[in-house]
Amino acid sequence: MIKLISIFSIILFFKPLFAVPSSFADLVEKLSPSVVSIASTTIIENNSQNQIPQFPEGSPFDEFFKDYFDKDQRRSQRPMTGLGSGFIISDDGIIVTNNHVIEGADEITVILSDETEHTAQLLGRDPKADIAVLKIDSENSNLNAVEWGNSDDMRVGDWTIAIGNPLGLGGTVTAGILSAISRDIGGGPYVKFLQTDASINRGNSGGPLFNLNGKVIGINTAIVSQTGGSIGLGFAIPSNSAKKIVQQLKDFGKTKRGWLGIQIQPVTQDFAESLGLPNQKGAFVSNVNPKGPSKDAGLEPGDVILKFNNSEIIKMSDLPRVVAESDVGSTAYLVVWRKNKQINIEVILGELPGEVITERQNNETLNNETNIDVLGISISNNDQGVEVTEISDQDTNLQIGDIILEVNREPVSDTGSFKKVVTALEKTGRSSLLLKILRDEEQLWVTIRFNN
Repeated sequence: MIKLISIFSIILFFKPLFAVPSSFADLVEKLSPSVVSIASTTIIENNSQNQIPQFPEGSPFDEFFKDYFDKDQRRSQRPMTGLGSGFIISDDGIIVTNNHVIEGADEITVILSDETEHTAQLLGRDPKADIAVLKIDSENSNLNAVEWGNSDDMRVGDWTIAIGNPLGLGGTVTAGILSAISRDIGGGPYVKFLQTDASINRGNSGGPLFNLNGKVIGINTAIVSQTGGSIGLGFAIPSNSAKKIVQQLKDFGKTKRGWLGIQIQPVTQDFAESLGLPNQKGAFVSNVNPKGPSKDAGLEPGDVILKFNNSEIIKMSDLPRVVAESDVGSTAYLVVWRKNKQINIEVILGELPGEVITERQNNETLNNETNIDVLGISISNNDQGVEVTEISDQDTNLQIGDIILEVNREPVSDTGSFKKVVTALEKTGRSSLLLKILRDEEQLWVTIRFNN
């Protein structure tokens, strides 16, 4: 008897670990009124317009065809309606959806769960994050708002619930698990997506993805499918990325993103070996905007950013997201790899402009050719460094006309200084060098191997 009781106790102890919700009905009943359907109407101009036939003046056909073609001309403009989803985040009528649901719309209509329709005002949109914020008149409506959840608390395998308007059906509920987090699906540098196998189809865009506490942990945005229908690969913008953008669109009509003012490249294996890095983590700084905040802070081309505030930069694409999510004017603390050691740099973040233009200077070539046999190139003096004039190794990353500015972070001013740096580095046993070059008026970083 004691043995049976012990086994029974163990079963009871482990049962919650394998518990599956018996039903989502109560939760769905509570959440459904907060989810809306969105119809975006765009007026399309027909390209082909019929021409009125020419008749003799006073012809009885003249007035007949004129009336006919006037009516046809009015039909040359036709409305095109797109369908999507959204959700209410405040009782005063603020609604969140995807930018691609309403982009280019001449009129936006929000349809509530009770099928009442409201014309919506666009408060702001962010194409880079695919988020838009709308507002409807809430005076005569009893709106039910939902709350944001913490997407960082979600784990792979957690239950998720999607509610939306797939294929115009409205009020459709699907459930599944969180399949992956921090997915990069090529949707821009500022969002890492949540992946769910809850069924998501066209029309679900802009709708909420809930956790079991009824909190919004994502905005359903995209699917991967060969057929156009759901195959269990749905993607949502995490709530922790979305809610700050939504607040800024509501307050300012645009998104204010942090900005370092640099261009970056991945840390390749050759880059890591040339710089003495133990691995390929980080973001390689290929150029620093002369008018950006990093220039004043002392960040230099050739630096590798290993850490931004409390976030480790595992790969290059991690950096734009964490910078963009930071407040404009805040101080960012960077851990940087420079000349075989880590240094700390503080940068006061600027605001990401619409377009960053880096000014570059023209070059003039000077003669004085020198052969660098260990690299398989010939070089000559240039007013900015040394110019590659001949290449004997066809596998090199260099091209004739490239201007070499630095070798492994050491500036070179002429053929003599270039040869001195290369000779010293060859003696260290390195197999490759990292070169900062100017090609077609653009700064690049390439590696070159010693000839063995």
